[in-house]
Amino acid sequence: MTSAPDAVNVRPLVLADAAVFAGWASDRDFCLAADWSLDRSAAEHVSFHEQLIEAAPIGLLRLAAVHAGELVGWVDLHADGGPTRELGFLVGGRDRWGLGLGGRTAAAGVAHAFDVLELPEVWAEAVALNHASVRILERLGMDEVERGGGAAYRGAASYYRRFTLTREAWGSSRGAPN
Repeated sequence: MTSAPDAVNVRPLVLADAAVFAGWASDRDFCLAADWSLDRSAAEHVSFHEQLIEAAPIGLLRLAAVHAGELVGWVDLHADGGPTRELGFLVGGRDRWGLGLGGRTAAAGVAHAFDVLELPEVWAEAVALNHASVRILERLGMDEVERGGGAAYRGAASYYRRFTLTREAWGSSRGAPN
């Protein structure tokens, strides 16, 4: 299947992806925004990601997000015990932020959830102060359903905003956000 040049596609993770993910951890601002530990060494970051790739926690499906042949992030579809999954996504490094890759990565994850896993619904949470992530979820057509618990974003107190999207709603709005 051929995809558009600006498309983000997902694929299974491979062990070599761990080094790419760990490389993003050298950027303090990235770590603060992504809520990553600031006290791990580069080797510890590689080991952490290798362990996740080799033996993901039960219920976690993490897929590599690829754009123009480059690994640009990941999508998580985490089982919550029911027929739905929680969508998570990350784009790295920071030089890729603001280019629309977050929206296309999240859309690729939603498409996988509905088209491959055939889920009836996905949900996601975003920290209210993370305006870019909130905007991405809104542009996906997700409906905000409730305010979640407390959270922090880049050291500032905030809270989670919870969103849902059904397969039917996705099918009627099909397409990646701008």
